[in-house]
Amino acid sequence: MSISKKGLLAGVATATVALVATFVTPAAYAGTSTANCASVGSGYAVQKGQTVEVFTSVVGDELTRYAAASAAFTACTGIKINWNGSDQFESQLPVRVAGGTAPDLALVPQPGLIAQMVATGKAVPAPSAVKNNINRYWSKSWRNLGSVNGTFYAAPNSANLKSLVWYSPKQFAKYNYTVPTTWAQMFTQSDKMAAAGQTAWCGGIGSGGATGWPATDWLEEVVVREAGATVYNNWISHKVKFSDAPIIHAMNTVLGWMGNSKYVGKVSTIATTSFQDAVTGIPSGGCMQLQQASFIAASLPAGSVVSPTGDAWVYYLPGINPAVTTPVEGGGEFYLAFNSNKDTVEAQTFLSSPQWAVARIKAAGANGGWLSANSGVPAATYSTPLDALSAKYLADPTSTFVFDASDAMPAAIGNGAEWTGFTDWFANGTPVKTVAARIDSAWPAGN
Repeated sequence: MSISKKGLLAGVATATVALVATFVTPAAYAGTSTANCASVGSGYAVQKGQTVEVFTSVVGDELTRYAAASAAFTACTGIKINWNGSDQFESQLPVRVAGGTAPDLALVPQPGLIAQMVATGKAVPAPSAVKNNINRYWSKSWRNLGSVNGTFYAAPNSANLKSLVWYSPKQFAKYNYTVPTTWAQMFTQSDKMAAAGQTAWCGGIGSGGATGWPATDWLEEVVVREAGATVYNNWISHKVKFSDAPIIHAMNTVLGWMGNSKYVGKVSTIATTSFQDAVTGIPSGGCMQLQQASFIAASLPAGSVVSPTGDAWVYYLPGINPAVTTPVEGGGEFYLAFNSNKDTVEAQTFLSSPQWAVARIKAAGANGGWLSANSGVPAATYSTPLDALSAKYLADPTSTFVFDASDAMPAAIGNGAEWTGFTDWFANGTPVKTVAARIDSAWPAGN
């Protein structure tokens, strides 16, 4: 799974991070076989002895799973995929491209870096076979994320979903609450919880040096739900400023939700509560709901059963504006090519196929954790109900998918001024317009 800076700070990366590149290749070529080619798909040419390098930020055990998932492709075609992982990927890729040693393929976790590489003139548009896969199996939102100035370059790989609300099915059943399907229903029920003396929403934005990041997700969820993808993406590029009406309106919506003492109790404690601790009250009913991504399951109390009838489960955070169809916020990675060699094209085509996604999901094992927005992946492929539910929304062809905005903004904003500004917002009750103006003033010149 692609892990953003937020995810790394969340401690969800289980791979051993190496300071130098890690090279992993699948098993040696053993000649074509009906079984291997059946699991890969048809139409690939045998090219014994060819090697395609995929440069990536994935390392350790996770990288080994990538190699295992591509073994059948190697056995079928003879093309070895050399998975070259480095924790210095973001800084090394531009250096390699500028120095004339670009990889065949790069697995890029930020759309902004795709655009940066395209601007060098060294990246190449996706071949027709890859475009055919994308047009068939991915939503328009995903296709747009891999495009630069209207030209499609990079096919999606993994995906992750943030638009979830955690709750306890047991507690909901105890108090006769139901899973809401609209924003209005969600808050009508939250009012009932508050009237009963319950904490309708829990929240924590504490995260050491990254304190504040969960609040950026709350705002992002609201911006896309109220204003749609165009405003959202223009906000990322600062064509729409924090001080502009759509973002101010969204901030006030968040203020009425997670900044509302009726729902959360003492608002200032959100700034001093760690995001991991925020979920601990869900199974007991100490807190009824939490908006957070799927990785927070690791912070539930020991022994908690995560299932539709268990101690903790999730529902999709409903939409707000009916003109915005199935808004979904998340992250992902994209395969960007730096040549049009036949073996690169073959590997790139396979890596954009449902067969690749199925192989990679299976390589994740019984605990799951690797998702794809490829609609050609059967739901039964996923080993956990949480993965299957997340994939349902990620692969919805009608969804309005947006990339995590603070991860896509300049680091001085998304990993700086937003974090500190939002922490001040919750800790001290700083007015919305003051917080917005401070963030706008911190925007780097030329970005």
